[in-house]
Amino acid sequence: MKARRFGVLLAVPVVTAMTALAGVPPVVPVASAAGCPDVEVTFARGTAEPPGVGGVGQKFVDALRSQVGGRSLGVYAVNYPASDDWPPSASDGAGDANAHVQYMVANCPNTKLVLGGYSQGAMVIDLITIARTSVAGFNAATLSEDEAAHVAAVAVFGNPTDRYLGGPISEISPWYGAKAIDLCADGDPICTPGALALPSPDEMVSAPHLSYQQSPMPAQAASFVASHL
Repeated sequence: MKARRFGVLLAVPVVTAMTALAGVPPVVPVASAAGCPDVEVTFARGTAEPPGVGGVGQKFVDALRSQVGGRSLGVYAVNYPASDDWPPSASDGAGDANAHVQYMVANCPNTKLVLGGYSQGAMVIDLITIARTSVAGFNAATLSEDEAAHVAAVAVFGNPTDRYLGGPISEISPWYGAKAIDLCADGDPICTPGALALPSPDEMVSAPHLSYQQSPMPAQAASFVASHL
């Protein structure tokens, strides 16, 4: 196994309407409301997994939950097709993930944000972090530098970034490098540098690429992320 250091329950702010009493002004809550979690994981599942965070994502979230102490942990599953047609599917995911992070920054500015993804879901995270332009049909939805500052950590698994963006986040981005981890199983063709080509069906179902959920890597990533919270 090789590791490359790489960088909710939807929390809706509570707005309370109060009728002004004689001489008493209404109380207006601040944006960082009680409904905001201390930490929130935004995770994009892999290809063909059912809606939610997927198997790898759940293992990662469960491991992280055990390491955040008394802090509240929210989870947001990126809403996207996760279909075999990677470019439009991942692009849809990037748009959704970008919009959610923007929402959290505006409404829960004190929440420490964690971004994560597996396989195609890792590409979704690439598109909102290190991508600067459309590549091979993938549409970038890059977060701003200010939004990136709210991201405490990034954890991706089986990430095909070498095929499309020339390297892991740790080597490409000054915004995320020190707070990101990229885990690639030995022999996983999806995260092995190669030709600029979409992953093949055989690559996506290869034993190494399907090994993450049952491996120590979700726990390893959780420990890394917890150290940055």
